[in-house]
Amino acid sequence: QVQLVESGGGLVQPGGSLRLSCAASGSIFSVNTMGWYRQAPGKQRELVAYVTISGSTDYADFVKGRFTISRDNAKNTVYLQMNSLKPEDTAVYFCYAFRTASWGQGTQVTVSS
Repeated sequence: QVQLVESGGGLVQPGGSLRLSCAASGSIFSVNTMGWYRQAPGKQRELVAYVTISGSTDYADFVKGRFTISRDNAKNTVYLQMNSLKPEDTAVYFCYAFRTASWGQGTQVTVSS
């Protein structure tokens, strides 16, 4: 059974920071590019960032310079550090394992004053 479990979401003021974590089953983590998607109410799910097995990363234009994705292969965990958050970053954030097409349950991020 493939499992991805996200944590770290919450309510933050504009300009603030949050760090999301996604703990993955060891059997899938080591062979997967890992990514973060988000889905705001009434909108399609969109790719935020991904990190390959070797550590290469890429970001959507709307988060470049503000978000950083990383992975700790020893802990089977992928992170999303989110800085300079904006109200438009409000969404449910999902962890995704590309090779196995596995999704986490999502964690809510709300940016509001």
